[in-house]
Amino acid sequence: MPKPTAPVERPVVKSLKSTTAPAGLVSEWRDLLARHATTSCALEKELQGRHHIGLSEFETLDRLVEAGSDSCKMSDLANDIYLSQSALSRTVARLERDGLVDRTLCTEDRRAIFVCVTEKGRELHRQAAPTHREVLAQILG
Repeated sequence: MPKPTAPVERPVVKSLKSTTAPAGLVSEWRDLLARHATTSCALEKELQGRHHIGLSEFETLDRLVEAGSDSCKMSDLANDIYLSQSALSRTVARLERDGLVDRTLCTEDRRAIFVCVTEKGRELHRQAAPTHREVLAQILG
């Protein structure tokens, strides 16, 4: 025969009306979210429309080009970009499939992966960067 279980204590949930954050902060937060969404959507639309590259792919190329070195560790790139590790891996896989980056295993540490921008990737970045900056200036400037 099963033993009776102890009653489960339910967490206290505050109503939506009671908040501890001042209304101004909440409003500011929502404005920030709206501005981020507007900017991201505009960037995605323009980069896709003009250059056939998504925002995540462009941001990844942008970070790699700005790094200025021949290659960058995936883990370092992950620390510098807003994507999760798995999303970054998928993004880099798409860039590699399109010939925009190369991936290589580190010879000393077989767990580490290096990413390097190809000439094709540098050229696409050179063409797309003005579009990216133009959209930022229009929305945030």
